[in-house]
Amino acid sequence: MRSRLTDSPRRALPTGLMTLMVIALLMFTAGCGSGSDVGDGGTVSTSTTEVLEAITTTTEAPEETTTTTLASDTPATTLPSADTVALKVYFSKDEMVCAASRVVPETQQVGAAAMRALLDGPTEVEKTGGMVGNIPKGTTFLGLTIADGIATVDLSKEYSSGGGSLSMFMRLAEVVFTLTQFPTVQGVDFKLDGEPIDVLGGEGIIIDHPMTRADFEDLSPAILVESPTLGNTVGSPLRVTGTANVFEAAFKIEIVNWDGLIIAEKVAHATSGTGTRGEFDETVSFTVDKRGLGALIVSSESGKDGSPINVIEIPLQLAQ
Repeated sequence: MRSRLTDSPRRALPTGLMTLMVIALLMFTAGCGSGSDVGDGGTVSTSTTEVLEAITTTTEAPEETTTTTLASDTPATTLPSADTVALKVYFSKDEMVCAASRVVPETQQVGAAAMRALLDGPTEVEKTGGMVGNIPKGTTFLGLTIADGIATVDLSKEYSSGGGSLSMFMRLAEVVFTLTQFPTVQGVDFKLDGEPIDVLGGEGIIIDHPMTRADFEDLSPAILVESPTLGNTVGSPLRVTGTANVFEAAFKIEIVNWDGLIIAEKVAHATSGTGTRGEFDETVSFTVDKRGLGALIVSSESGKDGSPINVIEIPLQLAQ
């Protein structure tokens, strides 16, 4: 049986196109705010300009401050100013953790900035893309300390209200993933209204130790793409990073254009797999005639029939 990579014509899964069309409509009518990676993990655009060649949009929150050069075949884009910093926040999609990009004013307290951005929840475009924030409305950020690799986050009592067991685990995961993106944080302890807790909510979720990403493996997609994220403007070569726990650590990366045709593909490998989560950092080159919407699609293959499984689609804006 031919795999999706060798079928002709090469066309991606159709569900992504519907998402792209809805997101394009939202961008056209309301504008979209999100940071974006351009080139091989280098310079980052802070505004989604020239969407469909005609739409000027504004950013909601600034992205990465890394100052590197664009690849020679990528166009100039709006670059982040020196007084902004990039970070990620984590929500859920299809009851699994997913990443979103934010850009915030420059600060030495990036953990606190990330928490505030997390509590703001997903943007309208991200909601249309399926992202959900599980932290209850009304939750306020009260403080954050980091010592010996452990972040202690203080939130208001609303954090423990409402929902069910899944909601409780997801809101914990959102905080843990958001804070452990920083190299100084390996685990997270929680306080509510200044008091340490080891049980969350009426469901009795035990959190009597610093929580790590490994505690939420069941809520992590088999392939977690952390960059790029939904709505990013990307140029070639595109750097794709994240973690994966798939058979033999191998999976596929595909880039599709607005028509759903695969314009670039690669077999990628994480540092470990088959029951162990590993990291990946891959670069994929592609060519487009003009700026427009497309998508990054990652998937692994079924050991039974070779069909795509663990499929993740991330709508993007493709730059020349």
